Amino acid sequence: MTAQAHVFDGIPGPLLEALRSLAKTAQLTVALDFDGVLAPLVDRPNDARSDPKSLQAISDLVLLSGTTVALVSGRSLESLRAVSGSPDGVLLIGSHGAEYDLGDGRAGVALTAEEKRALTELERAITGVASRHPEARVEGKPAGFALHTRGLTPDAAQAAQRDASRTIGATLPGVTHRAGKDVLEFSVVAATKADAMHRLRLHTTATAMLYAGDDVTDEDAFAALEPGDLSVKVGAGATVALHRLHGTAEVAQMLRVLASDRRNHLLGA
Repeated sequence: MTAQAHVFDGIPGPLLEALRSLAKTAQLTVALDFDGVLAPLVDRPNDARSDPKSLQAISDLVLLSGTTVALVSGRSLESLRAVSGSPDGVLLIGSHGAEYDLGDGRAGVALTAEEKRALTELERAITGVASRHPEARVEGKPAGFALHTRGLTPDAAQAAQRDASRTIGATLPGVTHRAGKDVLEFSVVAATKADAMHRLRLHTTATAMLYAGDDVTDEDAFAALEPGDLSVKVGAGATVALHRLHGTAEVAQMLRVLASDRRNHLLGA
């Protein structure tokens, strides 16, 4: 993305124009990653909390007709519910698209017998890795496990992730690996955030979507968007997204602008 010459309240001018256009679509779906987008990154995942200004803007959006908001995270649904503080009406997608709570009474992930056996073996393998690298933290998920190395020295983090990749690759070569910011995830279900975008679009009958994400795993979601959609990369790093914001404070401002533009459009202002 090229440098933007005009920025208003932290929002580049081209993104402001794109938001105004997006606000006029018939069925709008706003999909957001959680960590690094709604909540600043922290060393301990359980300590993460949404920016209150973003939560207020989300609350405003879900009250508008023809408007859906969804959180799409690598976290499990249980973890996402616990830390996000999202208001009623917000859809939740966890474990990179392996878990769904779309408000239809069906939530979670269904594993086959083979996947359950693989999950048991995966737990045994990653527990062994954690015993050799006690500063790393293991997070259990319905379809896999994540090895968190945020807060470790670069050498210690690399050693833990290298050990995990080698050990699990040798034990369970069919397990899906995902590398994120200071985290290495392993899943017995090969779902991605691209899958989440496709399912979300169908579920909400979206005529246009916005997706904002900060990590390499969000690139799948960006790539799954269609013409007329809006992609926003939060933070540094290479991306296929068409727009970029600096951090969570700017995301809150973007959501506030979108909610205002959407409300004005629906009122005919």
